[in-house]
Amino acid sequence: MSDQSRWTNKRRTFLKGAGVAATAGLAGCLGDLAGDDDEVRMVLNPAEGDVDMMEQYQPLFEYLEGETGVEIDATETSSYTATVDAIRNDQAELADISPTGVIAAPDQMDVLGIRVAFGADQYFSLVATTPDSDIETLEDIDGHDISVGDTLSVSGSLFPLFMLHDAGLDVGDAPDGDPVDFSTRHSDHSTAREELVQMDEVVAAGAGAFTLAPHIPQDQFSDQFADISAEYDNAGSEDEELRLVAESDPIPRAPIVARTEWDDPVKDDIEEALLNATEEDLIDEESDEPLWFTGLEEGSVDNFEPIEDVMDALDLEFADLAD
Repeated sequence: MSDQSRWTNKRRTFLKGAGVAATAGLAGCLGDLAGDDDEVRMVLNPAEGDVDMMEQYQPLFEYLEGETGVEIDATETSSYTATVDAIRNDQAELADISPTGVIAAPDQMDVLGIRVAFGADQYFSLVATTPDSDIETLEDIDGHDISVGDTLSVSGSLFPLFMLHDAGLDVGDAPDGDPVDFSTRHSDHSTAREELVQMDEVVAAGAGAFTLAPHIPQDQFSDQFADISAEYDNAGSEDEELRLVAESDPIPRAPIVARTEWDDPVKDDIEEALLNATEEDLIDEESDEPLWFTGLEEGSVDNFEPIEDVMDALDLEFADLAD
């Protein structure tokens, strides 16, 4: 069975129809045709919070331009879906994309590298609560509100929902609909944590470890988290202490991909440059918003099967995006 057929054989459509609207909104920014021969169009997933993506990614653009001689024409998209559609509709050659984006159209993109954050190409999703909360297990969230990330966010939405499902709670049509046994508040990783701290009706938060781990003492994490997670060393270092309820299995980090049908020798040059990039090439220590990853490891669409497994468990599909 091909990756495409395996990843689109699900029972319900995730964010049905979103691809059409997102593509229409992006077309005006990117245009339908490529520019100069040495110009490579790259789209970036929208930032979490107030991060200036163009500033954050500037060292990467300059590095690729210096190594390959191309000019990177970068655009921040309005949504995860718009990023996928830019690749699907020949509106970009490269994409900073979410792991869910790979599942959306695996036959239309080549993984050039999986990003590494300070030594780890895998990361974790966490569910946390406040220290004085009555929530001891995931089952205790039954009947309550949990604040989570964007509906398409792997660590902020899909994995928290999967963990709740795996604990026996009925997630209903979440994340693109309402769960049955609890209520969700979708926002972003940081807002999910802040709502947990500030809102009495929110009993737990589901988000990436990069947001929650700094507020959770190290001794609450598993040995696996301590061995793999780049966030472990900083765990428990921030104020507003939280308590760990559950941690996910390791999740592959987001990749940088190229459009499969892009037939240009510079594509191989860009891949080689990405895999050879060092922390010094990518991180501007003087920047107010340094790039969050320090390098890339070789990978393929097969690395993202854990994401596909979670989508299977939640009865989700991206068939409408992959047509």
